[in-house]
Amino acid sequence: MLEILYRDEHLIGINKPSGLLVHKSFYTGEADTYAIQELRNQIGQKVYPVHRLDRKTSGVLLFTLDKETLRIMSDRFAAKEVEKKYIAILRGWAKEEETIDYDLINENEVKQNAITYYHRLQTSEIDLPFLKHQTSRYCLVEAIPETGRFHQLRKHFKHILHPILGCRKHGCNKQNKLWLQTFGINKMTLHAHQLIFNHPISNERITVNATLDDEFKRVGDILKFDLSAYS
Repeated sequence: MLEILYRDEHLIGINKPSGLLVHKSFYTGEADTYAIQELRNQIGQKVYPVHRLDRKTSGVLLFTLDKETLRIMSDRFAAKEVEKKYIAILRGWAKEEETIDYDLINENEVKQNAITYYHRLQTSEIDLPFLKHQTSRYCLVEAIPETGRFHQLRKHFKHILHPILGCRKHGCNKQNKLWLQTFGINKMTLHAHQLIFNHPISNERITVNATLDDEFKRVGDILKFDLSAYS
């Protein structure tokens, strides 16, 4: 059963598990189940995804229950009137805060402007030898993408040389292998923890929060991060 975070007659938000595709896509391949069909079967009615999360990303995923609400919410996402907040664990100690303004190439080989703001929340250094270093450093950040490009956060953090721990395509596979061998963990530590928007009908300010899964918390425990605000 999917965890329902918010529901009214127009909208429904879930806490998407890591590994679950939102819907069928040419770019993501096939799967046995999809969030859209799982939610439809769970509540017994059609649902329409307003946005998407990568397969390996967990967290707040919003659907509408009718096409008119979908049109309104899609326009608000396009107009950047919806605030999306993520938390991620990065390799190394990133800057205390930074705006990454770095164009990305989309699935159709078209260059698109992409902007991400992040600020560092906590740092950790553990006794885990890596290459020439006797220890390994990591940081917990909150990231707010101002644009919504494909794999934007994963690509942006790779660009600043602080890739997301557990990300394979845009991460550090030597670090990922080290974590798998040492701790038995291959979790991508990227989670959409909050979505903030005005309700499409009432215009009430809505905040939807999604708690972390156990595997993300396990990584946090190893690094001695305080994740209580997201649990």
